[in-house]
Formats: sequence, C-alpha cells, structure tokens
Amino acid sequence: MGPTDPAPPHHPTHGTLIHPVPYYSQWASPELVPAIIAGTVPATEDPRWPEYGANSPEEYAWWSWRLCGMACLRMALAFWRHPVPTAMGLATACLDAGAYVRHEDGLRGLIYAPFASYVERRWGLLAQSRPQLPREELPALIGAGRLVLLSVHPAIRDADPEPPHRGGHLVLAIGVTPNHVVIHNPSGFPGSSQEFAPVDWQTLDRVYAGRGVVLGLQD
Repeated sequence: MGPTDPAPPHHPTHGTLIHPVPYYSQWASPELVPAIIAGTVPATEDPRWPEYGANSPEEYAWWSWRLCGMACLRMALAFWRHPVPTAMGLATACLDAGAYVRHEDGLRGLIYAPFASYVERRWGLLAQSRPQLPREELPALIGAGRLVLLSVHPAIRDADPEPPHRGGHLVLAIGVTPNHVVIHNPSGFPGSSQEFAPVDWQTLDRVYAGRGVVLGLQD
C-alpha cells in the first residue's frame, strides 16, 4: 500500500504554499474508495487488504472505516522521511498509547492528547493537541512548515451544503491559498477530493469542528 507520488511543491507566492506530501488512503486500494463507501464493493473484497497489516479481510474491513487518523499520520511520516508502518501497526501502537479505546460498540478515538504524546515519543516530531484550533491559524501553521490534522465532517469530500454536524473525520491540511485550504482526504474520491484537494474557506467553515492536531519537525 504505497503512497501516490507527491505533486511538485508550490512556493509561498501570493499567499500560496502547498507541501509535497505523499498520499495514503484509509483503505488499501484508493481507487476503490467510492465503491466501498457506496457499499457496492465490501471492504472485505479489497484485494490489497494484506498490505494493511490486518490478519484477515474481516479485521481489515472493521478497522479501515476507522483509521483516517492513521492514514494522516502515515502521510506525515512519509513527508518527513520516517519509516512508514502499516495502518494496523500504527493503530496497535495507538491502542497501547491510549489514543484509541476499544469498547463493545466500536472504537473511541482518535483521542488527541495521547496521540500527540505518542507521536512525539515514538517519532520525535512536534505534535500539539489543539482542542481549539481556529481555521484562521492555518495559513501561519502551514507557512511554518506544519501539517495539520483537522476534524471535519466526511461531507468535505462533496461540499455538502448542509452537513448534519461538524467533525467525525480527519483530513490532513497540507497547503493554503488565499481562497482555500488544500487537503489530503483519507476517504476522498480519486481525481476530485482525494489528494491535493482545494477546499474553499466557506466550505471548511460548514464542516470543520475547530479542533485538530498540529504536526511538525522539532525546533
């Protein structure tokens, strides 16, 4: 489950900066995301499921719907040239760190504070849990070389004008322009909302929960 090739970097001209971050989907086969989300192809039928690090198609299918945060972390690790574990390898480590908690009804997480502590301890990166993260800070953070996990509604992929709530899904902010935040969306659709996807600020305001995790190199 290798990343897609990054696009060439865009430099900070006229307020635009886009980091050349490799892309990972939260599913093993990015091209199958529309069919998996639509339910026309069960995740258990993803032929690349072993690359996820799961022990069975069923284990892969259960976790793949929940590991948007691990996809974002894999992208960040690849960008800063760290080894990139499987999604299940990172999920297991985050379970041990308290960033995920299994319960009878599913999975609680990603829990930002223990996740940030794990990232700093294990990977030596700067990681800041931000329960309050105004979107107005994003241009300065991206300009300082940071990548930002943003809590958004999954409707960010299709610009739903009336999402039922904000938050519930994580995307990675990798760039800004005067009119957009540029994201890698682990559950985005190929060719439209998956990688290097511009999201205008008005759309972001409809789906963004105002919280996230800031990642970067240690100063």
